[in-house]
Amino acid sequence: MRVYVSVDMEGVTGLTDPEEMHAGGRGYERGCELMTADANAVVAGVCEAGATAVVVNDAHGSTKNLRVDLLDPRASLIRGPGKPMRMAQGLTGEFQAACFVGYHARAGVRHGVLNHTWMGREIQNVYLNGEVVGEAALVAGFAGFFGVPVALVTGDEAVCEEARSLLGDVETVAVKKGVDRFAAELLTPSVAQALIREGAARALNRLGDFRPYVVPLPVTLGVEWNSTAIAAACSLVPGTRQAGPRHTEFTTEDFRDIMGLLGLYASIAGQVACGSGIYG
Repeated sequence: MRVYVSVDMEGVTGLTDPEEMHAGGRGYERGCELMTADANAVVAGVCEAGATAVVVNDAHGSTKNLRVDLLDPRASLIRGPGKPMRMAQGLTGEFQAACFVGYHARAGVRHGVLNHTWMGREIQNVYLNGEVVGEAALVAGFAGFFGVPVALVTGDEAVCEEARSLLGDVETVAVKKGVDRFAAELLTPSVAQALIREGAARALNRLGDFRPYVVPLPVTLGVEWNSTAIAAACSLVPGTRQAGPRHTEFTTEDFRDIMGLLGLYASIAGQVACGSGIYG
């Protein structure tokens, strides 16, 4: 049985500070160790439940965060920038289950620790067919396009609630309870990672309970930007239309276009916003 694991960072055990999310920031190196430990807890749990192959994708920021030297040797690791499918790189129909680790709530969710969608400042909201979604829905939709169900989501209480409202009775493990965007009540790593390991094993043992999250096609990706300049720049991408001063839309029959396009949009947005200070 093959299991795919996408690992973000904002929902990792013990982390609440934006500094911990970026290389060179206060606490980043320790954050990478905690991120790897959460991933290892999932690997251990799914292997106990019968997984024969586990592929882990570093899905955060630079995608150079997970410590390969500390990773459970039963897993392989996808890392590094330039991955066309970004948070879902390596996910194909060959997998029987997908697990999302260290995920966070979508932009604007109250009590969502480090909540955002895809980009922390440049994007206000992301939509699929007119419905506001977060990263969990985007990657679940990608998995569902290939017929792969999401079995486990770990992160803060807000993303676990978001995942259940989206996916139904998916297995979830909350490792922190948000006070506000940058504050939370935390479980200690030993407690949280034990719960993740147990949750991963449960998820795989009840794999028959889960169904792929399938987004009806054609699918329209809508992005509400914080800047008219970013919207105008992204609207130059072929197939993208400007649906408002700060809003772009793109419609496709292939969900893979959604993941690839979000990566391209992010590159454009980062360049447009670069050096713009309070106007970014």
